[in-house]
Amino acid sequence: MTGLRRDDTKDCFVMFGKMVLPVQYFAGRVGSRFIISLRDDRKILGVRCPECNKVYVPPREYCERDLTKLDENWVELGNEGVVTNYAVVRYYDRHLPLKPPYVLAQIKLDGADTPLTHILGEVEPDQVEIGMRVKAVFAEKTTNTILDIDHFAPIAD
Repeated sequence: MTGLRRDDTKDCFVMFGKMVLPVQYFAGRVGSRFIISLRDDRKILGVRCPECNKVYVPPREYCERDLTKLDENWVELGNEGVVTNYAVVRYYDRHLPLKPPYVLAQIKLDGADTPLTHILGEVEPDQVEIGMRVKAVFAEKTTNTILDIDHFAPIAD
């Protein structure tokens, strides 16, 4: 709950509960270009900082290290990378098209310096390993979201 005690609400009316709040937002120029590239070209784009050379994916407008503007320094990344961390999700989330349990992994794509969090499929949760090589599997039907990458799948040795 909120941590309020009954004594705290003597002079005010407080309703406890949950509500769903549908939202729609603009992804911005950087986020839009990233999603459009996934949708139209099935390519994963990042941005490179011209000052420190760090490559961000998902892309962002400014470098977190030196605050340099990044929106003109696009780089195409490959569809492969390595699992740097993961979590087994054991509950249903209406925003993801999966039945639990499933794996969300942080994947550092080849050529990137930051991880991309996404669904790891085609593998049982107990078979996932940090350091595992994976490849993006694109969705057959576009959704104009990050889920245009359907999931990442292990690469056979």
